[in-house]
Amino acid sequence: MLTILSSFWPFYQFLWTVYFVTMFLIGFWCIFMFFGFIIPLWLTSGLMEYFGKTKPFDPEEVRRKTLPEQGAEIIYSNPKGNGPFLHTDHGHH
Repeated sequence: MLTILSSFWPFYQFLWTVYFVTMFLIGFWCIFMFFGFIIPLWLTSGLMEYFGKTKPFDPEEVRRKTLPEQGAEIIYSNPKGNGPFLHTDHGHH
């Protein structure tokens, strides 16, 4: 049994190397993001918000506005005419 598993050793070694390099890069990315982005964010915007130096958060500012709120005219909300899909006369087409 040992000889069968050992014949696949180079492939397992390759898979482990790929896994190790991938995890190594992901780990360094997490470290750099934490110290290069998250901590400075806490020390600037986070503390300013905590001490009330910024205006209160308004969820309406980040809400996605509907098309009529953006100023678009929705022509299919009030259709006019006798198109085939309006079914205003309830007859056959």
